[in-house]
Amino acid sequence: MPGKYKDIILEIKGPIGIIKFNRPKALNSFGGTLMLDTIAALRELNEHPDTVFTVLTGEGRFFSAGADVKAWGGGPTAAEYDNAAQKKVAYLEKFAPALEMMRSIIDHKKVFVLALNGPGVGGGAAWFEGVADIVLAAAGAWLQVPFNALGLVPENGSATAFAQSMGVIRANEFLMFGRKLSVEELEKVGMVNRIFPAEGFQDSVVRYLEEQVEVNDGRSMMETKRLQNAPLRDARLLAVVNSIDALAERFVADAPAKRFAAKKALLESKSKTRSKI
Repeated sequence: MPGKYKDIILEIKGPIGIIKFNRPKALNSFGGTLMLDTIAALRELNEHPDTVFTVLTGEGRFFSAGADVKAWGGGPTAAEYDNAAQKKVAYLEKFAPALEMMRSIIDHKKVFVLALNGPGVGGGAAWFEGVADIVLAAAGAWLQVPFNALGLVPENGSATAFAQSMGVIRANEFLMFGRKLSVEELEKVGMVNRIFPAEGFQDSVVRYLEEQVEVNDGRSMMETKRLQNAPLRDARLLAVVNSIDALAERFVADAPAKRFAAKKALLESKSKTRSKI
């Protein structure tokens, strides 16, 4: 399947389908065609006749840095629209790929495995943890969300997902204050199943999942996933929709504009400094 997608790599290894974010120079941030490629790959694997597991992981040292701040154009401005309603609808349209990606994961038929090969920031830390069926991680990886620091809100249902998984108080410190959580801490609160050595991590993930298929029936594992997730499906999707609505309102109020501009300037400054060295 080489060349089929631009910003992801899709591999099939027996019963395992692997979607690998492939923007390592941008720390696998959600720019380019990454989200649209991921949606297409999820649809493809959903109907694949031979796979049991769908693994989401990243190429390079990061799992994902979330939003591509350097490429963020700031979105609509108040001057471009007659009123706040028009501006909000424009932002909702901008968030449509994220909504469809999350829906595709929530409704995915295969056992969805999040394989954190490295750090996750923002959406890379928050979007997938709460909707994954299994979470595997490389030693030393960590998650951090700067949503509130950027004038944003927890995205794509993550407020509900983290509160349900680790408790409201722990989730508040992570989502409100941006506290960095190691995968070792996440394992203790039940949000990571297993931690493998960072070296050879993705090979370890494949071996581990192959071992599960040797012992357990693939269709039975998929049915177990279906039975567990069926009563959660509507609540998860509603949480995603509610968070997108709240996020759009933050942008309508221009709350993140100055914070995004400052962050973008900082990143560009660091980039120029590195290029001079």
